[in-house]
Amino acid sequence: MSIEELTKKIKAEFGSYNFNCLAFAYIDFKNESYESFSFFENPFLKDQRVYFDLASLTKPLTLGFAYLNKPEIFSEDMKLLLNHRGGLKAWGRLSFDNWREQILSYPIKESETLYSDFSALRLQLEIEKEQGLYDLVSPMWDEGIKHWLDIKEEVCVPTGRRNREIIDGEVHDDNAFVIAEKVSHAGLFGTIDGVCKTLLKVNGDYQLINKTKRESDQRFINGWDSVTNPATSLAGKCSNKDTFGHLGFTGTSIWIDPHSQKGVVILANEVIKYWYDRKKLSEIRKEIANYYFCN
Repeated sequence: MSIEELTKKIKAEFGSYNFNCLAFAYIDFKNESYESFSFFENPFLKDQRVYFDLASLTKPLTLGFAYLNKPEIFSEDMKLLLNHRGGLKAWGRLSFDNWREQILSYPIKESETLYSDFSALRLQLEIEKEQGLYDLVSPMWDEGIKHWLDIKEEVCVPTGRRNREIIDGEVHDDNAFVIAEKVSHAGLFGTIDGVCKTLLKVNGDYQLINKTKRESDQRFINGWDSVTNPATSLAGKCSNKDTFGHLGFTGTSIWIDPHSQKGVVILANEVIKYWYDRKKLSEIRKEIANYYFCN
């Protein structure tokens, strides 16, 4: 399928998707360039600089970047937390008043991989014994990456409802919303240009691709997820087991193939209607990745 055929297909089927905002881009790390495409149900958004809730892409853009920037501050326990092998539970309700105490109460013990928001939060608290996480990593971002608490007049895509009110410019993740601080598991917003420029910048300045290499059969690599089965992966059939990236609950994703030095970024608001039927999102994620990684 050519890019013309792919974009035509997306336009024709746009009303059948759960999302009503979509942006995706192909990154060429060798030539330090990217090409992006955007689709919006609301015509007003077409000419705007639009921010998407990046959801769990926040994890690699904070914790993964922190490891790239200062690997020397990471103890073995912190590396376990970075790669979701520290034995912490996956999720639970947190409160504004005592979330730190709750997260710190869990022992760190080497375990099998269990993808965990609590692991990400615990790692943030460990890092912040040395330095503020956002102080460490925010200079690594392009200006098109912002924390939701810093969103003011920026145009953001809606991501559903909270207490019957449209979520627009506020983080979708309930724990991040309740905590209302700059945390590591969710909370970043970004434009498609901002995400691509950030990845290109960090690859140039910190060797993102060269330093995110598989050294074991574990799923996570320095805070990034990886492809375990290319035949079924959302990174597409032409990905490989060295391909790394991450998914976000709102319909966002990043995938990078270190061999071809290509990357694919997808931003969407899959949660605008409901979150539990991801079939169409999965299909379009694979089609977008296949177009680039297979050619």
